[in-house]
Amino acid sequence: MTVFFSMVLVPVAVASVATVLVMGLVNMMRGGSPNLSQKLMRMRVVLQFVAIIVTMVTIWMLGQ
Repeated sequence: MTVFFSMVLVPVAVASVATVLVMGLVNMMRGGSPNLSQKLMRMRVVLQFVAIIVTMVTIWMLGQ
């Protein structure tokens, strides 16, 4: 289970945060919809929270 968390979930969580961040930055640079930028940045904050939780659970499981 620890291997699954450390080798799959943590990289997926980090990659999803990076993807949404890049999407938001591209939208802002192109002068896209401010509402879309706002939604993407809110989604990024939620995904960052999830990534931190997954990372902390993984670290906790490794210490067991």
